[in-house]
Amino acid sequence: MTLKIDEKDRKILDVLKEHSDWTTRKIAKKTLLPITTIHNRIRRLRSLGVIKKYTVDLDYSKLDRGFLVHLLVHVSLPLLKQKRKSQYDVLKDLKKLGFVVKADIVSGGADLFLTVRVKDVADYDKALLTKIQKIDGIEKTSSLIVIHEG
Repeated sequence: MTLKIDEKDRKILDVLKEHSDWTTRKIAKKTLLPITTIHNRIRRLRSLGVIKKYTVDLDYSKLDRGFLVHLLVHVSLPLLKQKRKSQYDVLKDLKKLGFVVKADIVSGGADLFLTVRVKDVADYDKALLTKIQKIDGIEKTSSLIVIHEG
Protein backbone atom coordinates (compact mmCIF):
# COMPACT_ATOMS: atom_id res chain seq x y z
CA MET A 1 0.00 0.00 0.00
CA THR A 2 1.43 3.38 -1.02
CA LEU A 3 0.61 6.25 1.31
CA LYS A 4 -0.40 9.55 -0.20
CA ILE A 5 1.83 12.11 1.47
CA ASP A 6 1.59 15.53 -0.14
CA GLU A 7 3.49 18.78 0.30
CA LYS A 8 1.26 19.93 3.19
CA ASP A 9 1.95 16.68 5.05
CA ARG A 10 5.67 17.10 4.44
CA LYS A 11 5.61 20.67 5.80
CA ILE A 12 3.88 19.49 8.96
CA LEU A 13 6.27 16.55 9.39
CA ASP A 14 9.31 18.80 8.89
CA VAL A 15 8.12 21.07 11.70
CA LEU A 16 7.25 18.16 13.99
CA LYS A 17 10.68 16.55 13.50
CA GLU A 18 12.28 19.61 15.08
CA HIS A 19 9.46 20.78 17.38
CA SER A 20 7.27 17.86 18.43
CA ASP A 21 6.04 19.86 21.42
CA TRP A 22 4.54 22.70 19.35
CA THR A 23 0.82 23.31 19.43
CA THR A 24 -1.26 23.04 16.26
CA ARG A 25 -1.59 26.83 16.36
CA LYS A 26 2.19 27.28 16.31
CA ILE A 27 2.59 24.70 13.52
CA ALA A 28 -0.14 26.47 11.53
CA LYS A 29 1.67 29.77 11.90
CA LYS A 30 4.97 28.23 10.73
CA THR A 31 3.48 26.33 7.76
CA LEU A 32 0.85 28.93 6.82
CA LEU A 33 -1.83 26.22 6.90
CA PRO A 34 -5.17 26.43 8.77
CA ILE A 35 -5.24 24.99 12.31
CA THR A 36 -8.00 22.53 11.39
CA THR A 37 -5.90 21.25 8.49
CA ILE A 38 -2.94 20.76 10.85
CA HIS A 39 -5.09 18.95 13.41
CA ASN A 40 -6.78 16.65 10.86
CA ARG A 41 -3.56 15.81 9.02
CA ILE A 42 -1.64 15.00 12.21
CA ARG A 43 -4.49 12.74 13.31
CA ARG A 44 -4.49 11.06 9.86
CA LEU A 45 -0.68 10.66 9.83
CA ARG A 46 -0.85 9.06 13.30
CA SER A 47 -3.62 6.65 12.28
CA LEU A 48 -1.63 5.65 9.18
CA GLY A 49 1.42 4.97 11.33
CA VAL A 50 3.56 7.65 9.66
CA ILE A 51 3.89 9.39 13.04
CA LYS A 52 4.77 6.59 15.43
CA LYS A 53 5.55 8.63 18.55
CA TYR A 54 6.67 11.98 19.85
CA THR A 55 10.01 12.18 21.61
CA VAL A 56 12.47 14.54 23.26
CA ASP A 57 16.05 15.49 22.44
CA LEU A 58 17.96 15.21 25.70
CA ASP A 59 21.12 17.00 26.76
CA TYR A 60 22.90 13.89 27.97
CA SER A 61 25.79 15.81 29.54
CA LYS A 62 23.33 17.24 32.09
CA LEU A 63 22.21 13.68 32.87
CA ASP A 64 25.75 12.39 33.46
CA ARG A 65 25.57 10.46 30.17
CA GLY A 66 27.78 12.68 28.02
CA PHE A 67 30.16 9.91 26.90
CA LEU A 68 28.86 8.47 23.61
CA VAL A 69 30.06 5.25 22.03
CA HIS A 70 28.88 3.36 18.96
CA LEU A 71 29.63 -0.29 19.45
CA LEU A 72 29.98 -2.94 16.76
CA VAL A 73 29.09 -6.36 18.15
CA HIS A 74 29.99 -9.69 16.56
CA VAL A 75 28.08 -12.76 17.70
CA SER A 76 29.05 -16.41 17.63
CA LEU A 77 26.41 -18.09 15.51
CA PRO A 78 27.55 -21.63 16.46
CA LEU A 79 27.30 -20.76 20.17
CA LEU A 80 23.88 -19.16 19.69
CA LYS A 81 22.70 -22.24 17.79
CA GLN A 82 24.01 -24.50 20.56
CA LYS A 83 22.15 -22.44 23.19
CA ARG A 84 19.04 -22.28 20.97
CA LYS A 85 19.25 -18.51 20.82
CA SER A 86 19.25 -16.04 17.96
CA GLN A 87 20.60 -12.58 17.29
CA TYR A 88 17.14 -11.31 18.27
CA ASP A 89 17.64 -12.78 21.76
CA VAL A 90 21.04 -11.10 22.10
CA LEU A 91 19.48 -7.83 20.92
CA LYS A 92 16.70 -8.16 23.50
CA ASP A 93 19.26 -8.77 26.28
CA LEU A 94 21.27 -5.73 25.22
CA LYS A 95 18.22 -3.47 25.09
CA LYS A 96 17.55 -4.27 28.76
CA LEU A 97 20.78 -2.52 29.74
CA GLY A 98 19.95 1.05 30.79
CA PHE A 99 22.97 2.59 29.10
CA VAL A 100 22.12 1.13 25.66
CA VAL A 101 20.20 3.92 23.94
CA LYS A 102 19.67 2.07 20.65
CA ALA A 103 20.41 -1.41 19.37
CA ASP A 104 20.03 -2.72 15.82
CA ILE A 105 20.78 -5.89 13.90
CA VAL A 106 22.91 -4.95 10.88
CA SER A 107 24.62 -6.55 7.92
CA GLY A 108 28.21 -6.03 6.91
CA GLY A 109 31.26 -6.28 9.13
CA ALA A 110 29.31 -6.66 12.39
CA ASP A 111 26.08 -8.30 13.51
CA LEU A 112 24.76 -5.66 15.90
CA PHE A 113 25.19 -1.90 16.17
CA LEU A 114 24.69 -0.26 19.56
CA THR A 115 24.54 3.32 20.73
CA VAL A 116 25.77 3.52 24.31
CA ARG A 117 25.69 6.53 26.66
CA VAL A 118 27.52 6.58 29.98
CA LYS A 119 29.15 9.15 32.26
CA ASP A 120 32.78 8.67 31.25
CA VAL A 121 35.41 6.21 30.04
CA ALA A 122 35.52 4.45 33.41
CA ASP A 123 31.76 3.88 33.26
CA TYR A 124 32.12 2.59 29.72
CA ASP A 125 34.91 0.23 30.75
CA LYS A 126 32.65 -1.20 33.46
CA ALA A 127 29.61 -1.44 31.15
CA LEU A 128 31.55 -3.13 28.37
CA LEU A 129 33.54 -5.61 30.43
CA THR A 130 31.02 -6.53 33.11
CA LYS A 131 27.71 -6.30 31.25
CA ILE A 132 27.90 -6.28 27.45
CA GLN A 133 30.67 -8.81 26.90
CA LYS A 134 29.12 -11.16 29.49
CA ILE A 135 25.99 -11.71 27.38
CA ASP A 136 25.85 -15.21 25.91
CA GLY A 137 26.66 -15.26 22.21
CA ILE A 138 28.76 -12.10 22.03
CA GLU A 139 32.08 -13.02 20.50
CA LYS A 140 33.81 -9.69 19.88
CA THR A 141 33.16 -5.94 20.14
CA SER A 142 34.68 -2.86 18.52
CA SER A 143 34.18 0.54 20.12
CA LEU A 144 33.78 3.75 18.15
CA ILE A 145 34.13 6.60 20.66
CA VAL A 146 32.41 9.76 19.49
CA ILE A 147 34.62 12.84 19.96
CA HIS A 148 32.12 15.30 18.46
CA GLU A 149 28.38 14.91 17.92
CA GLY A 150 27.08 16.48 14.74
